[in-house]
Amino acid sequence: MSAPIPLRAARATLASFGAMGLLWGTYAAMVPATKAMLGVDDAGFGLLFLCSSSAAVVSMLLAPRVGGLLGGAALPVGAFLMAFAFAIPGHLPSVLAFAPAMALVGFASGGLDVLMNARVSAIEAERNMHLMSLHHAMYSFAYAGGAVLTGFARGAGFGPGPVLTGAAVLAGLLALATIEPGARLRGLARDPEARAASKGPLGLVTLVGGLVILIGFFAENATEAWSALHIERTLHAAAGVGSAGPALLGLTMGIGRMSGQVLSSRLREAVLLRLAALTSATGAAIAAAAPTPAVAYLGFTILGFGVAVVAPVALALIGRITPAARRTRAIARASTLGYLGFFFGPPLLGALSNAFGLRVSFACVALMLLAMLPLLPVLTGRRAEPV
Repeated sequence: MSAPIPLRAARATLASFGAMGLLWGTYAAMVPATKAMLGVDDAGFGLLFLCSSSAAVVSMLLAPRVGGLLGGAALPVGAFLMAFAFAIPGHLPSVLAFAPAMALVGFASGGLDVLMNARVSAIEAERNMHLMSLHHAMYSFAYAGGAVLTGFARGAGFGPGPVLTGAAVLAGLLALATIEPGARLRGLARDPEARAASKGPLGLVTLVGGLVILIGFFAENATEAWSALHIERTLHAAAGVGSAGPALLGLTMGIGRMSGQVLSSRLREAVLLRLAALTSATGAAIAAAAPTPAVAYLGFTILGFGVAVVAPVALALIGRITPAARRTRAIARASTLGYLGFFFGPPLLGALSNAFGLRVSFACVALMLLAMLPLLPVLTGRRAEPV
């Protein structure tokens, strides 16, 4: 099969991942300015992430049923809602107004996350090919692009309001490309096959896979949320320079995920995920101990390469093992469990930073990544070969 065919089939999902990456990359690079706008300390800003992450978890639980109601319109509706939601928080300097606005952001992006991953998994099953890493690479490259553009915008004096609104407009344009006539997600709540399958358990692979995704998301989101502040405050870089932290993370994660697209066909999942855990833990430790911004950039680069493949490989494995009738439900369950990493990652690092500083926070990220290792033999269903 020629390359253009699967890319055409994945147009809508690639646009969805790109829109989400652009928006979250912009938001991450604006964290120092947003925190200053709100006038809160590290612990308080970390708690604000609970608004978006808790709403995302609720949305992810509802996503299979909502997707069944919307059918082929699920991706465009989700993408447009997400773009609209991101346009709001940057204009709200009050914490009381900012918190519910971020809840809307989390609700919109969480539901879309489940639906677009489920659609990719369906395309993989239909065409017998691996596309999950490619899509997560799209997210990361778009994330890096959003962070880079935001760094320039901050350097030019623009604040959170106009920058986030501009990113939302671009994401809205990408949402037009998510319209996919005739698209269908199998295993949703309105599917009779799925209703019958829902009576049975999803199995240990879904649970353990969700825990692995949780650790990957914890490391990824903690770095997204706090890397810019670590560079600008702990290492005394100039305002705007910290945006290079999330930008490098996104760029290297994109490259890592494209590499994972190739490596996934050459290495067993256990080996690939173990290498990812060791590499990303090393990067987090380097960032924690960095004496200069340049060394911190190196650490975030290594972390990005390692953590890049964790979620896509785990999701692809779950989608491949799970029967078609249960696939969307299994991915929704694993993604929801994984999203708990977004739920407690930034608040935990905020509390640690308030008490001990961001160096200790990133050292804890390294330890969390190493905790992935004993889970991998269970996830892959075989004893892991030594690296």
